[in-house]
Amino acid sequence: MTAKTTKSTTAKKTAAKKPATRKPAAKKATAAKRTAAKKAAPKKTDATKAAASTSSEFKDRAVTKARSVATDGKAKTSDAMGGLSKMIENSAHTIDENVGAKYGDYARSAADAVADLAEKIDSKEIDEIVEDARGFVKKSPAVAIGAAAAIGFVVARLIKSGSDKDV
Repeated sequence: MTAKTTKSTTAKKTAAKKPATRKPAAKKATAAKRTAAKKAAPKKTDATKAAASTSSEFKDRAVTKARSVATDGKAKTSDAMGGLSKMIENSAHTIDENVGAKYGDYARSAADAVADLAEKIDSKEIDEIVEDARGFVKKSPAVAIGAAAAIGFVVARLIKSGSDKDV
């Protein structure tokens, strides 16, 4: 009887394992879903390509606009520095009379330096100016940070003084 009991117990265990055989059917359904997803994948790829081309077009437009604004800013900066140079040069005579010829010469030197810088800015392309700025920042980052802070302070003061007049 023990042998019969063992056989009947084994038969019951195999019968109990039959629901486990249903797992491959579930795997087949998952495989069918994957196949359907793969078929739908070209649609996603096309959408991705369309988004990438739209993104590329947006980037190109942004770069073009940034170059245009930078070129306009470069021209305005060069003109402003030329005007500053002329103003310093014109005030050099007054400095000669009030403070002394030595200080008037300093003013003339400063005017020449500003005029030279304006000519350099005017003669260079935007890409060259950007590369020069990168090189300067790499050589002396502390000076670059200090200059940025000083420029930020000046711009903030200019904005504040402009808003005070509007009130």
